[in-house]
Amino acid sequence: MFKPNAPIVIGIILLTILAAWVVWPQNPAGYLPGFLGSIPGNPGIHLRIGDWSFDRQGMRLGLDLQGGTDLVLQADLSKVSASERSSAMKGVVQVIERRINAFGVAEPLIQTQGEDRVSVQLPGVKDINEAKKLIGQTAQLDFRELVTTPEGTTDWVVAKAKGNNGEEKELTGQYFKPNAQVVLDQQTGQPQVAFEWNDEGAKMFEEITGRLVGRQLGIFLDNQMISAPTVKSVIGARGVIDNIPLAEAQTLAIQLNAGALPVPVSIVKEQDVDATLGADSVRKSVLAGEIGLGIVALFMLLHYRLPGLLADVALLIYALVLLTIFKLVPVTLTLAGIAGFILSIGMAVDANILIFERMKEELRSGRTISAAIDVGFRRAWTSIRDSNISTLITCAILYWFGSNFGATIVMGFALTLAIGVIVSMLTAIIVTQTFLHLVLRSNKVTQHRWLFSLFQAPSAA
Repeated sequence: MFKPNAPIVIGIILLTILAAWVVWPQNPAGYLPGFLGSIPGNPGIHLRIGDWSFDRQGMRLGLDLQGGTDLVLQADLSKVSASERSSAMKGVVQVIERRINAFGVAEPLIQTQGEDRVSVQLPGVKDINEAKKLIGQTAQLDFRELVTTPEGTTDWVVAKAKGNNGEEKELTGQYFKPNAQVVLDQQTGQPQVAFEWNDEGAKMFEEITGRLVGRQLGIFLDNQMISAPTVKSVIGARGVIDNIPLAEAQTLAIQLNAGALPVPVSIVKEQDVDATLGADSVRKSVLAGEIGLGIVALFMLLHYRLPGLLADVALLIYALVLLTIFKLVPVTLTLAGIAGFILSIGMAVDANILIFERMKEELRSGRTISAAIDVGFRRAWTSIRDSNISTLITCAILYWFGSNFGATIVMGFALTLAIGVIVSMLTAIIVTQTFLHLVLRSNKVTQHRWLFSLFQAPSAA
């Protein structure tokens, strides 16, 4: 039988308090009724640990609710043949989208203008310097070795090695696998960018490091040296780029994974974009969410009584936790996204309804309330598990489809849906069951079967 222990209860309480603090609005009066609106607003999350920093001021809203910045990029197609210009521009759009929307939840609006321009609208962006850097750089990474020139000086030249076809090629970032990530050096704690070569790149890197043991290997990004470590041994498929600040390491990892822009681009126009709907729509959407949550909570309370009341508390925790995840990721909320969140509130009670109906059946068969709770949860679990797993499989397929075909809006939908399914499943199984067992410790509760919405007497069996 499930026995809620102190760590579980304390964990639920602390999680609820933390989630409520994270999602508390900056301007409570604009969203919360009555005395709640007079409580001071959230100053935001601002964490600093050495070079690492984390800042979240509020929910990231979409272009329709908050506006943002519109950048117009000009592509240099002078060296591209007329027949290949269309594919080159598609490549520019895809690379930019991968760079600024790695997880599909940033909701940018990217579209071509004419033959050689791309409009990039970034929701909620105020300081766009980093975004401009992320969009505009070609991120051409290469590895160089020192050679002696005929004049007797030394110079860095791109290292070459034999490729799969037996011809000598320059070793650049084009041979990377798209799985670069920021890691911390276990000895110094400094950030590094860990990368992995494909088969041809690993062969070339092994040949180059083999001849440079005891010598420097220069790592250059867009013709500027970022590191020149001494090769201590032959290196194969994996390596790291160090001596780089954390913020630059994060940007570099995204750029390497997204790939280089197929043609050079330059920013020719920058302007602010006003919200198409504005703050009034946000307030109305929040009000609709509050009304929807209230109706669902009232239904659960009237139909299931005490279990329904506890499910309502679990539902509130679900909403807080889900909004916390949305804020911390962050997920860009458009008006459609807010509507989806409101819909998910109703869907989140499905698991509780399955459990409570099973409990009622067990109570009618003559089980005690405590036994009915345990059996109800256990027998309903298989249905809850299978339905949620099928949804998560669908999310995985959608995410794979979006990542392979450049449909980042599909990726964002799949990711947010998967997060909602997992959070609702955990709150229904763990939080609701914990609350039910806590109230059962009171003898007065177990004496009133009416509290569990059961009017029939138990069968003689």
